[in-house]
Amino acid sequence: MNYSLLAFLSFFVGIIVGLTGIGGAALITPMLIYVFKIPVTIAISSDVVAASFMKVVGSVKHWRQQTLDPQVVKWLALGSVPGALTGVGLLYCMQTIGLDIRNAFLLKALGVMILLVTVLALVQLVFSIVVPHWQLPVLPKFNLETRRGRGLTLATGAVLGCLVGLTSVSSGSMFALVLVGFFQLDARKLVGTDISQAAILLSFTSLGHLSLGTVDWSLVGAIWLGAIPGVWLGAKLCQLVPQRPLQAMVYSLLMVASWKLVT
Repeated sequence: MNYSLLAFLSFFVGIIVGLTGIGGAALITPMLIYVFKIPVTIAISSDVVAASFMKVVGSVKHWRQQTLDPQVVKWLALGSVPGALTGVGLLYCMQTIGLDIRNAFLLKALGVMILLVTVLALVQLVFSIVVPHWQLPVLPKFNLETRRGRGLTLATGAVLGCLVGLTSVSSGSMFALVLVGFFQLDARKLVGTDISQAAILLSFTSLGHLSLGTVDWSLVGAIWLGAIPGVWLGAKLCQLVPQRPLQAMVYSLLMVASWKLVT
């Protein structure tokens, strides 16, 4: 096992995560499985544990830069954490009776949903550049000043958290989708809010993986060695990159992640 190479590659993954909020599980888990030939269960559990601390570091940097929306983070996390724990519990119960919910249909359905909404967001971005006077329809915005808006945010967080607990994939992609569609945050706050919410969610989800005994701490340490300075650098770059190129990067990574699930 070449731990130096793993740390080197994780550094670049960390930059992508810090800059866009997306790409942790979508990049590191396949890298562990296909490049380093790590068994799937160990790769997933080790990645979840490594990603939780990596995103905590990124969220601290975004907090200091004020490139996140703390209210959105709070209300999404209040829904997503119990949702994720419920998902992990359901997964454990299903595995004990021989069922596996992480099947091709569920993952493909998630991928199609993310892909469709991302394509629509990209079309809207292109139209805003080419024909800025056109007003395209947008999804209704969740207003956290109202009881209805907070309730919808809690429910959305709970559903997505449960899906993350069941499948261990797309925590960044699914929540980025919600932030794009229902909160209409600017690109920088979208990235910081996505990372911070994912940090809270993955911290609790990783406890479930630690209890399974499938975490390889040598892999986790090598990932941290590269990814933590990378995510710190990426978060700093997020302040400097112009809005539209940053939006385009986020949408492009969402399309890659969704296509990976579909195929």
